[in-house]
Amino acid sequence: MNITKDMTIGELLVTNPDAAPILMEEGMHCIGCPASQGESIAEAAMVHGMDIDSLMSKLQAI
Repeated sequence: MNITKDMTIGELLVTNPDAAPILMEEGMHCIGCPASQGESIAEAAMVHGMDIDSLMSKLQAI
């Protein structure tokens, strides 16, 4: 499945559980909280001060 910035964290983790360690390594430790399940990858990256392009490169490599 193609991972996009608009996918929610919940969608990402359901379709690709291997993304969880990448998110955790990047500092997104709240991936299990209810709010994160409805947040897009882009929104979550912004809230956590992450470089979205770098994060997307890592996620798309899995």
